[in-house]
Amino acid sequence: MSSTTLNRTPFYQSHLDSNGKIVDFSGWELPIHYGSQIQEHEAVRTDAGMFDVSHMVVTDVSGENAKAWLQYLLANDVDKLKFVGKALYSPMLNEQAGVIDDLIVYLSNEAETEYRIVSNAATRDKDLAQFTKTAAPFGINIKERPELAMLAVQGPKAIEKLLQAKPQWAEQVTALKPFVGVDLGGDWFVAKTGYTGEDGVEVILPAAEAVQFFQDLQAAGVHPCGLGSRDTLRMEAGMNLYGHDMGEEINPLQAGMGWTVAWSDDRDFIGKAALLQAKETGVPEKQVGLVMETRGVLREGMQVTVPGVGTGVITSGTFSPTLKLSIAIARVPKATVDAAQVDIRGTMTDVRVIKLPFVRNGQKQFD
Repeated sequence: MSSTTLNRTPFYQSHLDSNGKIVDFSGWELPIHYGSQIQEHEAVRTDAGMFDVSHMVVTDVSGENAKAWLQYLLANDVDKLKFVGKALYSPMLNEQAGVIDDLIVYLSNEAETEYRIVSNAATRDKDLAQFTKTAAPFGINIKERPELAMLAVQGPKAIEKLLQAKPQWAEQVTALKPFVGVDLGGDWFVAKTGYTGEDGVEVILPAAEAVQFFQDLQAAGVHPCGLGSRDTLRMEAGMNLYGHDMGEEINPLQAGMGWTVAWSDDRDFIGKAALLQAKETGVPEKQVGLVMETRGVLREGMQVTVPGVGTGVITSGTFSPTLKLSIAIARVPKATVDAAQVDIRGTMTDVRVIKLPFVRNGQKQFD
């Protein structure tokens, strides 16, 4: 890909037809909003919205040793995938225990020889390089699926409206539990996953059927939503964004991702030795949420001062449309308790320190 040519997803025409304002996102032409980021955010918190996530990378992997390879590649353990369609969230680490990417892996067959990986667009090249490099000794077949599109349908009424558009899916989709997907045939795959802290699904589908699907969902009353609301929704939900809240210099323990590491086994995985060492020495930082009840906006990169303890940094910050105040995800000294300060235009301003998330299923999660 040259620096001048941007990729377009199969929904590109749908975005233009819906007055989407197109921006460059990791080399993809995607809508930042369709008129009002706030309305799109509220649609997902109270009704149903949809996001084009076709820039995400879908990779199907197969081979007799596929399970063993994934157990070596990922910090979380695919042995937890006890039935076809079950999903697992995991970081993929480097030898220093930094996060190369965070991804979702699905079990695709009962024999545990086929899996599907969904990973981030911005990290595509290094992810595929890591897959290829590590898979060679295991004899794994790696097949990227660029011919597939992906659409997230999210919100309290997402499933209801999805089934207005696709009534024939009712039985299978209604039965889905969180973090489970179902293959509906013809390259249609629906999983109960998302990045908003609301109910909903992510649908993988053939690119050729994307525009019609988008129209059918619009007709059912699902609001098109852009990258802007996707970011405020995931931030309220306390979900990490790769390259901001975590990255190759940050280990999972510093990024609130300790829960994604499967420690309790004899399994060796890439980065395990470095991560165990970090755990034993004690990680000096932790991830927290910040809430500012005065005017101003908390922004990524701002320094967080914890009087008598030390300093940290905001890794993601925004104005929360649901809470009507400024929120941030930050990495701060481990001894931080419930208060800190941030320099807002030259004034040290008090912020509350809370345990993430800020919002789940439309409801405030802290007192």
